[in-house]
Amino acid sequence: MTTQAEKAELLRSLHVPGDPLIVTNVWDAVTARIVAGVPGVRAIASASHSVSYAHGVEDGEGMSLDQALTAAREIVDAVDLPVTIDFEKGYAVDPGAVDVNVRRLIQTGAVGINLEDSVDSSSLFPIELAAERVAAARRAGVSSGVPLVINARVDALVRGSDWADMVARAGAYLEAGADCIFVLGLGNEDQVAQALAEIDGKVSVISGATSVPLRRLAELGVSRVSFGPGMLGLTLSHLRDAAAQLTALGEYPQELGFQY
Repeated sequence: MTTQAEKAELLRSLHVPGDPLIVTNVWDAVTARIVAGVPGVRAIASASHSVSYAHGVEDGEGMSLDQALTAAREIVDAVDLPVTIDFEKGYAVDPGAVDVNVRRLIQTGAVGINLEDSVDSSSLFPIELAAERVAAARRAGVSSGVPLVINARVDALVRGSDWADMVARAGAYLEAGADCIFVLGLGNEDQVAQALAEIDGKVSVISGATSVPLRRLAELGVSRVSFGPGMLGLTLSHLRDAAAQLTALGEYPQELGFQY
C-alpha cells in the first residue's frame, strides 16, 4: 500500500520542466473519480472556486475551514492518486495558524496544497509575511511526516503590482520551502518564457480556452498546468446545453448513457 508520504514524493516527482503535470481540476468525489479513471492522469487537484460554488458560496474562503477540510477529505477518499488541495489563504493570516490549519489538511490525506499570497481581490500580503506563511506550510508537512508539495501562488501581476515584485515573491517563496511557483497573469508566450527565465525554480500556470497551447507550454519548460474554475465552467456549459436541447423536445444527447 502506498503511504501518504510516498504519495507526496510521487506528486513532487511529477513536476518536471518540459513534461508538465496536467491537473484537470475537480470539486467533489464524483468528479475526482471520473478524472482519476482517465488513462494517463497522474494526480488530482481541487479548485477552490469550483468547490465553493458547488457548496453555494463565493470563492475566497466563503466556506468555513471545517467545510473546506470535509470537502478535501471527500475528494481524497474517492481516489487512490495523490491529491493536492487548493487551500486558498490557508484560512488564516498568522503563520502559526497557517501551520495548524495545514496540519489539519494533511490529516485528510492530502499531499499537496496551493497557498496564495492575496489578502483579497485587490491587495497582497507583504512579501515577508507571505514567505513566512509558505514556511509555516512547510513546517506543517515536516511535523506531520508528510513531505507536502507546496504550489505557492504569486498574484502580483493580477493585483496591481509589477513584474519585479512577482519575481521577488517567487524567489522568497522558493527560499521559504515552496516546490513550485504558481504565477497568475502570464497572458502570452513571451511572458511565460520570461517568467521561466527569471524564476529560479519550477513554474506552474493556469490555462484556458485562449491560453498558450499545452504543447508549447511543455516546450517552454513549464512544470505544471491547471485549469482552475474553467473545468466547472466546461461541465456546466454542457449541462446547460443538454437542458436546452431536452426542454425543446430535441434528440437525446448521447452522453445520457455515460456510465459513472
